[in-house]
Amino acid sequence: MAVTVETLEKLERKITLNLPVKVIQDEVDARLRKLARQVKIDGFRPGKVPLSVVAQRYGYSVHYEVMNDKVGEAFSSAANEAQLRVAGAPRITESDSSPDGEMAFDAVFEVYPEVKLPDLATVEVERVSTDINDAAIDRTIEILRKQRRTFAIRAQGSAALDTDRVTVDFEGKIDGEAFQGGKAEDFNFVVGEGQMLKEFEDAVRGMQVGQSKTFPLAFPADYHGKDVAGKTADFMVTVKKIEAADLPALDAALAKSLGIADGSIDGLRDDIRSNLDREVKFRLQGRNKSAVMEALVTKAELELPKSSVQSEVDRMIENARGDLKKRGVKDADKAPMPEDLFKPEAERRVRLGLVVAELVRTHNLQAKAEQIRARVDEIASSYEKPADVVRWYYADNRRMAEVEAVVIENNVTDYVLSHAKAIEKVLPFDDLMAPQS
Repeated sequence: MAVTVETLEKLERKITLNLPVKVIQDEVDARLRKLARQVKIDGFRPGKVPLSVVAQRYGYSVHYEVMNDKVGEAFSSAANEAQLRVAGAPRITESDSSPDGEMAFDAVFEVYPEVKLPDLATVEVERVSTDINDAAIDRTIEILRKQRRTFAIRAQGSAALDTDRVTVDFEGKIDGEAFQGGKAEDFNFVVGEGQMLKEFEDAVRGMQVGQSKTFPLAFPADYHGKDVAGKTADFMVTVKKIEAADLPALDAALAKSLGIADGSIDGLRDDIRSNLDREVKFRLQGRNKSAVMEALVTKAELELPKSSVQSEVDRMIENARGDLKKRGVKDADKAPMPEDLFKPEAERRVRLGLVVAELVRTHNLQAKAEQIRARVDEIASSYEKPADVVRWYYADNRRMAEVEAVVIENNVTDYVLSHAKAIEKVLPFDDLMAPQS
């Protein structure tokens, strides 16, 4: 029988489902008879419980289950017959009018939209690249040396210099009042590395052990401590210890400590280049992928299913509450989470997901098994025991699904960049490797 689909608005549709009462009742009776052979009720031997007793105790719940099952089957069958791509779960209500011997239900739901992809030849996308030169390797070696540095107490009368580690006591006040986090004893930091606000480092630089100093410090307006952000405090600091940094020599001992068996500096540099190649590749993929996805979101035309957006909002709120719990926030489940805060990002994610899915479907950009394995191998290669990492990934379907999703996104990125107006930009190595805000 042909299915009649009524368009309510944009993506919203309605189908009326008719179910013969006899079919429903026959299924209820069949399930009750089966249940009667299994249930245990006081006063009756197993398998000998009268059907009337079973119906009295379980009839309502069995009828409810059958109705859910049959309505769900009818909706699925009708949607398939009408060749509809249903977005989200339908809202099903009993109809006011039912034909004799039947029960009628109205199913209101949304369908996925038609996605109008942009002409990629007209889309401009910035594609970044970078070079790994000897200077980049030199800087990486210096970072590795700095991570393994030791400190020795400076001679009495020495002034604190950049790269020195100082131990201080300090106390800050705003309008003469102490504030939370404004006082510490035996606190240490390395001068010149940005661990403290600039005014604090400037005040300590040049001081000697035993000296004290007072100075004003203006907290930035966007300072993470909201109680003091944008305010000026008066600090008193006393230097208790100054230690000079000592970096390990660039020699065989350092190379061996970094996993180079023969201790050669050339081997160390080759290993660093290999690691940088891998890290740079991942970072470039991430930057270029972001540019491609932004272009797709901006240029594609489609309506958004409200149900999909709401599901994404709910998921984001659930994740936000989970994050608060991990941070130890009390009553995270009750924390106010206005949906409006999440809706713009939820809409963007749904839009992007639909556009990417359409590109994948239209141009056969699905992840191939060999691509997924290559990605896992590439990730595993940075670990000491790659084979163990590979097994760890393949042992969990969820982890493999995450890898597959990344491969698909990379396929989409490569396809778009090969067909769009790619604007080439060489990014300095330090800029690419800098932490992203």
